[in-house]
Amino acid sequence: MERLNLPTYSFNIKSKEGRDYIFDPIRKKYVVLTPEEWVRQHFVSYMIREKNYPAALTRVEMYLEINRMGKRCDVVFFDRKGTPRMIVECKAPEVRISQKTFDQVAAYNLKLKVDYLVVTNGLKHYACAMDYRTNSYNFLKEIPDYHSLKTTD
Repeated sequence: MERLNLPTYSFNIKSKEGRDYIFDPIRKKYVVLTPEEWVRQHFVSYMIREKNYPAALTRVEMYLEINRMGKRCDVVFFDRKGTPRMIVECKAPEVRISQKTFDQVAAYNLKLKVDYLVVTNGLKHYACAMDYRTNSYNFLKEIPDYHSLKTTD
């Protein structure tokens, strides 16, 4: 798999019937190792190990219903009260981050109303803080550490 613009982590990878699988410690199971999954696993590891997000407050591929259609958020981080605080949308490294990507994560946010949105393809990462008073968002220079989030705890 491609080298990403994230720290290198070791993962449990196995091959079965010609396909590679990576162990997802959040979902506690092996999943097909696609380029997007490679980004997701690196990014979740980064958030937990470097940015201090609790693994127990992390959901991967969280199901949402939007306009009677089932959708899945790649990653959602919660605070200790169980309130969603950040949505992360992961794309494969070869996928260019576009307005469509931001529209996708914004649609998820209509349901969850988090404080932070992050979009990554493993090479480029964009983070925004939501401002619900002005119905706008501000791009951040870096992804916030868990302990620096605006707190509802």
